[in-house]
Amino acid sequence: MQLRAEQLAAHLAKSLAPLYVLHGDEPLLVIEAADAIRRAGRSQGYTEREVLVAGPGFRWDNLWLAAGNLSLFGAHKLVDLRIPSGRPGRDGGEALQRYCQHLPQGVLTLVTLPELDWQTRKGAWYEALQGAGVAVELNAPELAELPAWIGARLQRQDQNARREALEFMAAHVEGNLLAAHQEIQKLGLLYPPGELSLAQVEAAVLNVARYDVDGLRAALLEGDPGRCARLLDGLRAEGVAAPLILWALASEIRTLLALRSGVDEGKPAGAVLRAERVFDDRRAAALQRAALRLRAGQLHAALLHAARIDRMIKGLVQGDVWDEFLQLTLRMARRKEVA
Repeated sequence: MQLRAEQLAAHLAKSLAPLYVLHGDEPLLVIEAADAIRRAGRSQGYTEREVLVAGPGFRWDNLWLAAGNLSLFGAHKLVDLRIPSGRPGRDGGEALQRYCQHLPQGVLTLVTLPELDWQTRKGAWYEALQGAGVAVELNAPELAELPAWIGARLQRQDQNARREALEFMAAHVEGNLLAAHQEIQKLGLLYPPGELSLAQVEAAVLNVARYDVDGLRAALLEGDPGRCARLLDGLRAEGVAAPLILWALASEIRTLLALRSGVDEGKPAGAVLRAERVFDDRRAAALQRAALRLRAGQLHAALLHAARIDRMIKGLVQGDVWDEFLQLTLRMARRKEVA
């Protein structure tokens, strides 16, 4: 059974499944969901808890031993299994499948994983876990959804803010949900319940954005030149290597060119994206939106621009690499086609 993150609280209030699987790209949300499941378990008598970390050399027999080692006083038990790599290996996969086929009585099992790719989700061990219990994917909200997420968190502490204040805060905690959580808590300590003004939020919120290359790629696809410029400034300030940024931009341009050329030739967009090994639905949608506003000629020119930046990085031609990155991203982030 698959649940959305926002459905978990209502589910736990009604019933408790024998097994839960948590995975996603946002550690804060995974931690909070795990805490909620543990609280629900304690309220229903699962007072014992054993934590297992399936790292290198882990013996999978320990999972069965933990599940079978119940208290003499009859208390139920929570087995908290963590697989940091997200890949249990052949022995672990087989052990998990056997475990799901014979879930022990009186045991609540919580399996925590990192973000999983599409291939891992097709694995027999993951399908067995999802089939035996409840799986919840916990990913960070997109930038456009972040103000609403912050607003909902503020409401939990009886505070609220206007849209401009929420957008200011979102811009300053971009890519770092844990920092956003901390800033929201700080607002609760600094100010009483009620509406927060933009000035109050500006005075309290630190610039804790985690600038990353993936964020730059997303801004490029969404046609957001201001965000591209801001992210490039952050990447430069953090000392991110120029070759890494060039690789990210060039690979995205090549994928866009393949998509636009394929669509121009009458090929289905989905088929082209599969050939380019794009399987994430959100990224596929962003690529298709970007391809609608960019022509093949523009994309060819952008690849030539990227090649020039590569020569600059290698010292073969003169120029300011970071200024060229800015010019390239601004060219790609245009919202309208240019003839």
